[in-house]
Amino acid sequence: MNRTASEIFDIGDRVGIVTGASSGIGEHMVRTLAAGGMRVIAAARRLDRLEALASSTPGVVPMRCDVTDEADLNALVTAAYEQFGRLDVVINNAGKSDAPTKAEEESAAVFASVIDINLNACFLLARTAAAAMIERQAPGTIINIASVHSFVSSAPNNQAAYVASKTGLVGLTRELAGQWARHNIRVNCIAPGYFPTELTDSMMDEDSSGYGYITKRTPMRRPGRLEELDGALLLLSSDASTFLTGQTVTVDGGWTMQ
Repeated sequence: MNRTASEIFDIGDRVGIVTGASSGIGEHMVRTLAAGGMRVIAAARRLDRLEALASSTPGVVPMRCDVTDEADLNALVTAAYEQFGRLDVVINNAGKSDAPTKAEEESAAVFASVIDINLNACFLLARTAAAAMIERQAPGTIINIASVHSFVSSAPNNQAAYVASKTGLVGLTRELAGQWARHNIRVNCIAPGYFPTELTDSMMDEDSSGYGYITKRTPMRRPGRLEELDGALLLLSSDASTFLTGQTVTVDGGWTMQ
């Protein structure tokens, strides 16, 4: 049976969770998914921002969540089933950086805190969601948000913990994909290059050295626009990728091809 592109990419009957949804990439992804008809639990620590997002975006449910708190992560999955009776898509987007700390000066506490948010929390939410999907014999898709620095050094930006955590996330994606493929649960990554977010805000001023760094290193000579992540997001969230798992889609303007 031939299907149209709109049918292949249809997400209108689905329920999703997005962490780190109060700004930047996470907020944009919530808006994109909701615009496609998905009902989305938007999770972050800043509830006021989530409530503002929900008030302007039909289909969005705001939930305060600290991703380092396992009980908060479990509550997201419970809420999806209690409110909507299903869970189809989980997006691990919450993250932080240790920049611009030099590795030789970085404390164990700072390093561990970045790993906890960027890697450990992703595993815990994915584990809880997958366990619920397996119990219900329901398919699902988990999308981890990695980085170009999963593949290349960030120097001279100096963020050892960030690079370690995002590199680990790509490996975790492959492993979870391998374990859960037989349950029809797909696990993939999106690895963005430099986009406008709170983490990169200081680098988006066209007169700054950071902006010069981005344009010099990116073959397309500019940062990405948030909407340029939509194709990868909709691909991995929909039936357009039913035979795609354990992969990382790098959206970076050519950064990592050099």
